[in-house]
Amino acid sequence: MSSNLHQAGVKLLKQLGRHADIIMDAYLAGSLNEDAHDPSVVEKLKQAGILWRPEPDQELRLKRSVRALLEEGLSDERNRQIDSNVGSALATIKTLADHYKEARHSSDYSAAEAYLSDLSEHVYSFADSLRYSIRVLWGRINNEFGYVGTINAKIRENELAQSQVSELLNGLEMFQFRELGEIAGDIRELRKLLVTTLQETMSDCAQELSVVQGRLLELLGRFRQIRGRTRLLKGWLLYTDLHPDYRPADHVSHKEIPSLFNRAEILLAPAAVDVHNASQELELMGIVAHIKAISRHPVIEAVRERDASVSLTQSEDFDVPDNPLKQAVDEYFVDVIESGLRQSALEYLVDKALPWEAESWIYQVIGGYEGLPDEHKAYFELEPLGEPHPIYSGNFIIRDVELWLA
Repeated sequence: MSSNLHQAGVKLLKQLGRHADIIMDAYLAGSLNEDAHDPSVVEKLKQAGILWRPEPDQELRLKRSVRALLEEGLSDERNRQIDSNVGSALATIKTLADHYKEARHSSDYSAAEAYLSDLSEHVYSFADSLRYSIRVLWGRINNEFGYVGTINAKIRENELAQSQVSELLNGLEMFQFRELGEIAGDIRELRKLLVTTLQETMSDCAQELSVVQGRLLELLGRFRQIRGRTRLLKGWLLYTDLHPDYRPADHVSHKEIPSLFNRAEILLAPAAVDVHNASQELELMGIVAHIKAISRHPVIEAVRERDASVSLTQSEDFDVPDNPLKQAVDEYFVDVIESGLRQSALEYLVDKALPWEAESWIYQVIGGYEGLPDEHKAYFELEPLGEPHPIYSGNFIIRDVELWLA
């Protein structure tokens, strides 16, 4: 049987090579003109299954399988056929896996090897079919559906491609790898095909299909924008054809200019003072100083002195005393500088017999350290002493702090 199949395949390929001109004429024209070729050659191609006639009164055409072979080999941009029937491929893969397991269980190793070979061919063919469909989609996107001549046709092609992408994504969701893992069991060959190979293929293809879908939506928006502008222009041309005596009015003389014609940039843009712009600080200070300037004109001074009814006296100076707790923390920092030793905040509190609670004292020490300028903080090191919370992870309970010179 294998020998007969080999001979039939060689015969078919020879016919394809011997009659390549006729086949390419049928491929490019869509049908074959029988009068322009030898009838015996045409009959041989019909018997070989290369040419077929859909209806008795129709012309001869290439078989779909031969056309698909030429479209793939020539990378023809007119090829828009995508196989999105994922469910049938999944059912075939599951069936072949069950056949292989049954033959293996029955110790029929020759049949098991044949089933495994067939299963491998289906898995890799399915993966290649998915990648080929994505390549077709990218080819249609990169030329922006250039094989059609109108914007409406481009939009229809875009919507078709989007539906095909949705069908492919829905089909990929049918693959449940937990189920495939159960089918494969502990058989290494099946796990490699049904789990590893298919999972890698599904992951790569799903990610690339999402990018394709985003690009299609972007193109659809652009095409619809072009169509809207085209319709506006066609409407304007139709109006001018129906009203040949139409002349645009002098829109400049109107109080409100239509937005369609108001395309000129304004001469003076509205301005406002930006009080947050540091480069304008000098100008702003000059404006403020000028506003608050006291005029020394003698007439104005006389009127001001006559109308003055309220006299202002100089305010008394007053000082806000420092917080005693803050002063004690400052003395603690000074003591660390003078001694040059590592000192505990709680030990200092006890040694000096300070009247504040330990928690308030530690808070003030930490706040005093964090409040130092960066150049002063660089001279000190502060280390909290404590332990993690026994129940809530991520929380650290500070019992004491130690301060020393860096």
